[in-house]
Amino acid sequence: MSVSKDDVRKIARLSRIAVEEDALDQLAHEVSNILSWIEQLNEVDVDGIPPMTSVVDAALPMRDDVVNDGQIQSQILANAPRTEDGFFVVPKAVE
Repeated sequence: MSVSKDDVRKIARLSRIAVEEDALDQLAHEVSNILSWIEQLNEVDVDGIPPMTSVVDAALPMRDDVVNDGQIQSQILANAPRTEDGFFVVPKAVE
């Protein structure tokens, strides 16, 4: 696919990119090369190949979904300025 200077000018205007007039020829050539490379990808036979979500087929390790309290209450409360009966004590915010 060939891209003209007018096409590049329109793309630049739509994307709000300032492009100097003398750079339009080079950009048109580069965009044409990119589009021809994409056309080459359409020639690849991908029938029977499942889509991939990653380039490496690896399963993530899973842990059992068990609900617990962490059993580290004393460690959590150790940095609190004030505690009472295993809870944080905070100043009253509402009268």
